[in-house]
Parts: sequence; structure tokens; C-alpha cells
Amino acid sequence: MHIGFFTNAYHPTISGVVSSVSSYRKALTELGNNVFIFTPHAENYTDTEPFVFRYPSINVPNFPDLQVAIPISNAIDHILPSLMLDVIHSHHPILLGQTAAHKAEKMNLPLVFTFHTRYREYSHYISLNQEFVKDQIDNWLCEYLGKVHHIITPSESMRRILSEEYGFTEQVTTIPTGIDFSNYKTANRELVRKSQGWNNDIVLISVGRLALEKNWETLLMAAADVINKYSDIRLVIIGEGSEHEDLQELAEELGIAGQVAFTGKVEPADVSAYLAAADIFCFASVSETQGLATLEAMAAGLPVAAVDASGTSDAVENGIQGFLTPNDSVALAYAIERLVINPDLRDRMGSAAKIRAREFDIILLAKKLLEVYEIAMGNAKAGRYVKCGR
Repeated sequence: MHIGFFTNAYHPTISGVVSSVSSYRKALTELGNNVFIFTPHAENYTDTEPFVFRYPSINVPNFPDLQVAIPISNAIDHILPSLMLDVIHSHHPILLGQTAAHKAEKMNLPLVFTFHTRYREYSHYISLNQEFVKDQIDNWLCEYLGKVHHIITPSESMRRILSEEYGFTEQVTTIPTGIDFSNYKTANRELVRKSQGWNNDIVLISVGRLALEKNWETLLMAAADVINKYSDIRLVIIGEGSEHEDLQELAEELGIAGQVAFTGKVEPADVSAYLAAADIFCFASVSETQGLATLEAMAAGLPVAAVDASGTSDAVENGIQGFLTPNDSVALAYAIERLVINPDLRDRMGSAAKIRAREFDIILLAKKLLEVYEIAMGNAKAGRYVKCGR
């Protein structure tokens, strides 16, 4: 099958969407398919993989790693028909997502869309009445999805949210982003701990973009409660983003700056090594559609202490692979502390986490994705588009 992925972000950007696109491209290729990537130009970056087609882009002020596509390219328009695509898969509803919809209609191809993000949760970036902004986002999404032949949600909780908020009940399939376990086979726990100077400390670790909607303040406050009670605890946060300075200041205000490490950008292949070297995965985000970071930590054998929210609750069974808590720093701190003081519990939940993560093997899920493409082809042939019940 020839598949076109249209995405507003790809390498060298590090994000959940990029991880999903990259992982599925690799798995689908291993299964004998051709996957073509259409994405913005990345300044000072040269692609090392084939069939990546770059649209012109502009940089966004104050966000040096963010390239916004200018969705016009005569070169891509010229080469696109020769690729003989069977399906177009859009990973965003704007910019290149709109281009994907236009190309699918023009070339009479099925259009599949993955609902990677709860877009309403980003309304705070627009300084207008929030109810108005969220209503406009909903209207815009419904208009876009009316051009789509099948929706993919990365979790069942996200599927339920779509049903409740937009009335989508048909032509929706849940396929999480899978995990490539090959990186974990080479992870060297002791080497990473020695290189990072972690010694015999109990290492709490978390991964994600440093953004307001990721609820880092709750995690830092919870970690502070535990760190202030036990001298051998440290927190490692992998990721970068606009909230970096504010979070560092908060760590200083809480008196734990010396026990908190912000690693900044870490290459995806190295994240698994950091996870394997840590002891407990902690997470407070309430805006996840799947909780891929949590699953990757579970694949490394880490027990989880996390806020009970969409995405995360799809990955973790409370009391089995870890603890899910209310969105409250005191409750999260208590869950973390339970794992800190009981090494047998950590081992037991960590083992259960690794078993659970095996259910998300990328090759198994890539096969399911191919089945969805076949369904979308049938929908396109019959003229069946997604209907918004809002």
C-alpha cells in the first residue's frame, strides 16, 4: 500500500505526534508498505530517510524549533501523482491537514485523520473569551472532519470524549501509538545512573513538553512533599518548552531546585535509556489523548504515579501497574510516597507495567492501521464522510 502522511511536525522536532508518525512509518515499512511524509521544511536539518517531502516554512518568534508550513509547493504538486497513493493520512486539522483534505478530494483518495490532541485544551493561548474560542474551535473541527472518511483516536477515553463533545459514533477506530521495544533491549541502567550522578538515589522521572496544559506545577508540588521527607529522592524532567524558566523558578521556591534536573531536549532513542535507569514514573498531565509517555515508561518496567486523566487511565490500571490520583498535589505525593517506601511494591507494579506495555507492540497496531485504511477506502468509494452530531 502507498500511504501519504501529512503532518505539521516531523524530525528534528520532538513531540508525541512526531513519535507516532515516525513509529508507524517504520512499522508500516517493515510490513512491506511505502509511507511518504509531507511536512514543513526544517532549517539546518538534512533528512537521512527517503521519501520525506518538505513544504516551505517560516519560523515562529520565541519558538525556535517550531516551523509553520506554507502549504504551497509546485515541486510536491508535480511529484504527488507519480507516488500513486492509496490513502492520505492527516495528523493535524490545520495547515498541512487542510492540504491533505484538498489533495484527497482532488485525487479521489480516502482521507484518514488521527485525533492526536484535545484542541479545546489549547484555547488559553488565544486571549479572547474562552467559551467563544472553544466554540469556534469546535465548529472548525466539525467542518474539517466533514471531509474525513475515518477517524482514529489514540485511546478509548478520547473516543468517548469525541462522542460526548461532537457526537461522533461511527467511522471511528481506536488505535494507540505503538511502542518499538528494540530501544529498550540496549538500555544500560547502570551506565546512565553513573553518567548522571544518580548514585543510589530513588529517581522520579517524567517526560513531556514543558507547557501549561501539561500540569507540571502539580507534579513539582507533589515531588516537593516527598523530597522534603526523604533525603535520597530526586526528580528528573525530560523535555523542553515555554514553561521551562517558570518551572525552574517554582522548583527554587519549593526548595527542591538541587534535587530537580531539567534535561532539556533528549533524542527519542535515548529517552528509553533514561527511563530504564529511573525508579518511578510520575505524571500530572490532564490533556493527554493517549499517554504515550506513560506507556513508554511502563515498557521500561517503571511503576506509575499519575493524575487520573484521559489517556493515562487507558494505559494504567489503578493499583496494578501504579496509582491514579485526583488532580491534587497532596494525593499525587501520597501515591509517589507509597512507591518510594516500598521497594517490593515498586518491583511488583513495575513488572505488571512491563507486561501491560507489551499489548501496545507497534507491529500489531500497524496491522490494525492497515485494516482501517481498507475501511476508509470503502467509505470513500461509497461517499461516506464522518458526520458531526454537534
